[in-house]
Amino acid sequence: MTENDLRLALDKLADNGRRVDFWLRDDDAVEPTEQLAKLATMTDAFSVPATLAVIPEMTGEDLASYLETQPHLDVAVHGWSHRSYAGAGEKKQELGSHRPLPDIVSELKAGFDKLAELHAPRFVPMLVPPWNRISQELIEKLPELGFAALSTFGPEKTAPVAMLNSHVDIMDWHGTRGGRPAADLIAETIALIEAPDRAPVIGVLGHHLVHDDSAWHFLDLLFGVTADHPACRWRSARVLLGL
Repeated sequence: MTENDLRLALDKLADNGRRVDFWLRDDDAVEPTEQLAKLATMTDAFSVPATLAVIPEMTGEDLASYLETQPHLDVAVHGWSHRSYAGAGEKKQELGSHRPLPDIVSELKAGFDKLAELHAPRFVPMLVPPWNRISQELIEKLPELGFAALSTFGPEKTAPVAMLNSHVDIMDWHGTRGGRPAADLIAETIALIEAPDRAPVIGVLGHHLVHDDSAWHFLDLLFGVTADHPACRWRSARVLLGL
């Protein structure tokens, strides 16, 4: 699959009077870095808003000051510490059932309050669980903590808050740990565009700190095809959630 295949899929969508919304989530932001600056420059060049999932325990005024110059970047809550409490042989998880629920709730509340204060103009009350994993009992607590939305990976499920998931992960976590092949990512994106039974919102997931040339190349390709195409729009999480 090539960028021309993606363009043709979008052309077909437009011919049928349909449109798809894209949104960009980028995880693990903590402080200003060269990689974050590259992401900010690239997204700004294509007028693509992005939501940074920020790790509250590790961040501070430096990131807040930098983001004051980047009005197209919003901030969501990425757990508290991005520390896994899962046992040996289990998948990594911070927000699971491995600790007393009140302890996890207390950390999430602290993270919510810290980021809301640091990033008031661009704070989105959305939880992005590290590793996209969270226990059901914790999901039920989100409304009372002030969260209006939850973002994990894959098809959205029923929850007591709005769900705004990512669906296309550009990283090859189980192989090279670099960017996945563009052809594979284009094929996944086209399949989502053409799926008849899903909501017309596609979430793209990045991790700027570990992007290699392949990851940056795909984002540049994707933005180049979609940014001005009449069949799609890049929307912020805030807009999609009606906040």
